[in-house]
Amino acid sequence: MTSYIIEKERKTDIALECDVLVAGGGIGGVAAAIAAARNGAKVILLEREFLLGGLATLGLITIYLPICDGMGHQISFGLAEELLHLSIKHGAEKHYPKAWLEDGTQEERINKRFMTQFNPHIFAIEMEQMLLDLGVHVLYGSVAVDVKKEGDRIDSVIIENKSGRSAIRSKTVIDSTGDSDICKYAEAETAVFKNKNGLASWYYYYEQSEVHLKMFGLADLVEGHNTQGTGNETVEVISNKRYTGLDGLELSEMVINARHEMFKDIMEKKAKNPEYVPVTISNLPLVRMTRRLCGKYTMDDSEMHTYFEDSIGTICDWRKRGPVYELPFRCLIGDDIKNLYVAGRNISVTDAMWDITRVIPVCAVTGEAAGTAAALYGDVDKVDIKGLQEQLLAQNVVLHHKFE
Repeated sequence: MTSYIIEKERKTDIALECDVLVAGGGIGGVAAAIAAARNGAKVILLEREFLLGGLATLGLITIYLPICDGMGHQISFGLAEELLHLSIKHGAEKHYPKAWLEDGTQEERINKRFMTQFNPHIFAIEMEQMLLDLGVHVLYGSVAVDVKKEGDRIDSVIIENKSGRSAIRSKTVIDSTGDSDICKYAEAETAVFKNKNGLASWYYYYEQSEVHLKMFGLADLVEGHNTQGTGNETVEVISNKRYTGLDGLELSEMVINARHEMFKDIMEKKAKNPEYVPVTISNLPLVRMTRRLCGKYTMDDSEMHTYFEDSIGTICDWRKRGPVYELPFRCLIGDDIKNLYVAGRNISVTDAMWDITRVIPVCAVTGEAAGTAAALYGDVDKVDIKGLQEQLLAQNVVLHHKFE
């Protein structure tokens, strides 16, 4: 028999108000907040943890995957490129893209894709400072738990943090939670990733007077990229169980199991070499694809080299050389909620395309477009696509690729 606790009805205070509320401080959310603030909006960025960057920083997925097509051509620009530069402002940990940043030849750019490895802590602090300089109100330790709707619009987002329960009233909302939580609360149509998520727990370790990144478990490998012979960049199956990433009990189990396997790995290495010492471990469940918006358009990976009139940016397939995609604005909005945009891995794509669009550069592209649109136009049905595209072009975004 199921038992219930009936909570007493209560009023929730409006604690803050803004033009654009960005829920989720991963790369997509950071890009959205930057773009919205640069376009004149009063912005609040809501982040559950106490560090920006999401999986890229707290998860130690410190690989800024390629913004080129593997054929020697840069594909993604705007904030996708700007944040790459910011990530290695104080030096790259590995894979410094010399061919791209120091006038390399076409052959050198083909051999070395435009990607890098960054320090997660420095990158997170630099992003925080950039947002603060733009006047963005960063609200840490705060999680969205519900929304209040007025018809087909979100009036307020209900949050909880150390101060208790309150609400933020915003003209527009950008869901960059990674799990489309705002979409769910607003009862927008969503879809769940069918294949679920494998187990992983990346960590840094110290050995032979150097600190290294260990990609333990599921890892993202770039075809044909020289890994410099570290021996760490391999896909290692550490469990056959897969996780949706959308259940609280399951997520706890996932993290515990991942750390258990990671600890065994560390102890095995340490038994062979006492100098093998863990430095820091991922502090988030390493889930990659969970829940997404079912938008006005759902893009598939078969649509490479396809022209979209409403493109908001170009991206590559980080996994292999050659494919280039234009991203339709319609993937960032749905039919149900008039003032809701999505960014990052929440956008409307098929399961096959999801693996391409969930990564750092694409999150930056979609975040920049969502933030710009929200600041300039408010409700999604008021967006002038040509006007949005003109502004994105002014922000150094490339909208269309000259397919050969």
